[in-house]
Amino acid sequence: MPGRFRSTLFEIPFWGRGFRPFFLLGAMYAVLMVSAWVFFASGAAAAPVSWNSPALWHAHEMIYGFTVAIIAGFLLTAVANWTGGAPVRQMHLALLCLVWAAGRVSFWYAYAPPAILSIIDLSFIPLLAGSLAAPLIRAWNKRNFVFLTMLTLLFLGNLHMHLAAAGSYGGDPRLTAYAAVMVVMMVISLVGGRIIPSFTVASLRMQGKIRHQTDQGKTDIAALLLLPALSFSLIAGGLESGITAAFAIAGAGVHLWRMRFWHSFETGSDPLVWILHAGHLWLVAGLLTLGLHGLKLVDQASLALHMLTVGCIGSMTLGMMARVALGHTGRPIAARAPVVLAFWMMQGAALVRCFAIWIGDANYSLWIGASGLLWVAAFSVYLAVYAPMLLGPRPDGLEA
Repeated sequence: MPGRFRSTLFEIPFWGRGFRPFFLLGAMYAVLMVSAWVFFASGAAAAPVSWNSPALWHAHEMIYGFTVAIIAGFLLTAVANWTGGAPVRQMHLALLCLVWAAGRVSFWYAYAPPAILSIIDLSFIPLLAGSLAAPLIRAWNKRNFVFLTMLTLLFLGNLHMHLAAAGSYGGDPRLTAYAAVMVVMMVISLVGGRIIPSFTVASLRMQGKIRHQTDQGKTDIAALLLLPALSFSLIAGGLESGITAAFAIAGAGVHLWRMRFWHSFETGSDPLVWILHAGHLWLVAGLLTLGLHGLKLVDQASLALHMLTVGCIGSMTLGMMARVALGHTGRPIAARAPVVLAFWMMQGAALVRCFAIWIGDANYSLWIGASGLLWVAAFSVYLAVYAPMLLGPRPDGLEA
């Protein structure tokens, strides 16, 4: 009987595909983390003391808590499609979620020695990479081995942040956080270069507009390669290095250049498409601003950081979570009105956050609160609309 109960527990649709639990957990954590950060930033309470720097704690959890959860959900779902094999599901998927959740708890409550807590948090990405590597290698899907490299770079960044926070290794963990964001930009650049043009053309054809994709293989490769170069230059030379500025400005230029064939100005009628274009434009703006900071033309490096995080990551994750959940639960690919509002709220969150950094006046904490409220509202809408889809069966009765 106990064995049958366990089997039944993990056979529900929720454990059928990686996007279901990780999109749900990621959206919940997006709401929790930003709500808490606004609360802490206002001075109403002290941030958790798991790390000495509350800002570094916040940065780590937005990258390795929220963002990595969404990347995990996307990749676990996509690899099954790429390889034609069985997806990671049931107890295997539940174990990955448990390890991710244990890492998050370790940053809120010190229930064990710091070294043990670091090992728990650090173990998630290797377990995720192993879960993805097995089917990719079996199918010899070489085209997507690059994602394993990106996960390795994210793991190394996480390791350095833990060691630096513990005082066991030199280097500035703040720069490592910037470098980790650039690795996330690599994921967004690669995935965006594949799906944004195809989704756009498909959407326009549904509207009766005959458009075609233009192959930009060399441009896409150049855009992608500039990002790890920028990541390493941040570690080696810092935010105000001339090399960092050169790579950042070049990256902005190439990413903007490849959008010339993406029909961006025709996407206004399809929110599930324009939100992805908006996210990509935030990537361009963030890289350009980072480059201008390196040239000492922009004072605050955090302006670039929040363009890349709130603007780019916020828009791209929300847009992809909305579209992937619809497609893989057998529903029409169309955004409901509340979700469209959430997309606009995300743009507002990014604009207000950047404006707060730019003006830097006495009302700074109020602007942070307004931006945080818009972020929380956007992901709360996502949860309200999509949680039933993520938890329940497909309406067509098909598996997962």
